[in-house]
Amino acid sequence: MSTRQIRAKYTLEFKQEAVRQARTSGVTAAAKELNIPKGSLTNWVRLDCKDELKGSLQQSKASTSTVTAEQMEITRLRAENARLRMECDIAKKAAAYFAQDTLRSTPGLIK
Repeated sequence: MSTRQIRAKYTLEFKQEAVRQARTSGVTAAAKELNIPKGSLTNWVRLDCKDELKGSLQQSKASTSTVTAEQMEITRLRAENARLRMECDIAKKAAAYFAQDTLRSTPGLIK
């Protein structure tokens, strides 16, 4: 039984915002924040340098689409949400680790 990977489709606005973030914070950090493959983001940056970055089929070559403030805010909030979830998971794991350590050193506890 084989599992097929579904290829993600990104809008032109998302790609442009990702490229903008990659230029400010670096490709690796931006890819991690946006939860996209680093290779895809690297390709988008390269294509954007050549002015060949394309989005969905609905976008024509002649028209250039701008990213609205709302779309940028949504992208920023999604990245922040992912970062906060990761921080929460780390805090939970640390609390569980230290709770185990405390329980092990409790007198009268059967080991």
